[in-house]
Amino acid sequence: MSHCHDEHHHHGGHDHDHEHDHSDDLTPALQHSLYDYIAFDGIITLNEARQDTGKAIVRKTWYERMNIEPELISDADEQLIMSIPFTGQVKLHSILIRTSPSDSAPCTLKVFINRDDVDFSLAEQLEPMQTFELSQTSEIQELPVRRALFGKVQRVALFFEDNFGHDVTRISYVGFRGEWMQLGRAPSHILYEAAPNPNDHAVKGANVNQLGSRLGGGSGRGGY
Repeated sequence: MSHCHDEHHHHGGHDHDHEHDHSDDLTPALQHSLYDYIAFDGIITLNEARQDTGKAIVRKTWYERMNIEPELISDADEQLIMSIPFTGQVKLHSILIRTSPSDSAPCTLKVFINRDDVDFSLAEQLEPMQTFELSQTSEIQELPVRRALFGKVQRVALFFEDNFGHDVTRISYVGFRGEWMQLGRAPSHILYEAAPNPNDHAVKGANVNQLGSRLGGGSGRGGY
């Protein structure tokens, strides 16, 4: 069982139960926004309860970040994977995320870059580029990455490994800050492999590791 399930304290940030005006922080947050450089149609979310809600929360603009709906909710269990491509190469500065003060907030986030083959089995085996411990809060959490490791990014894979004890995980906003660079040609180090096919993986619970494909869609086993 994850250590997150026993932790109900904030790792940072703060939580408000009342409504307040966020208009004063628009300008600083919009600086270095990578919103215009996300290839939205290429976003893949594994284990989403409703198809394309992963895409929907990334499509939210900064002005819509505090809106609860649409909301990404996990399906078969609490884990989620989001694979998000950019239209060019970026120097990633930080990841922005909004969840909630509830036990359905994700706790551990593992980040991988420049792979389009990350499924749940692989995510458990690979060494992440960086790992974050998230907070139970409805405020925006900005997660600074180690810039030396994230200087040549074309795709980010976000593995939400666990939450604070709920059966499902809920996320309402994901965004990125950094610098975008036009690609003259694709770098040689990126892995061009086929996206994980649900037919190539066992159904959840059918093997010892119980990893399975846990893909999106209403049934939990839908395609992309």
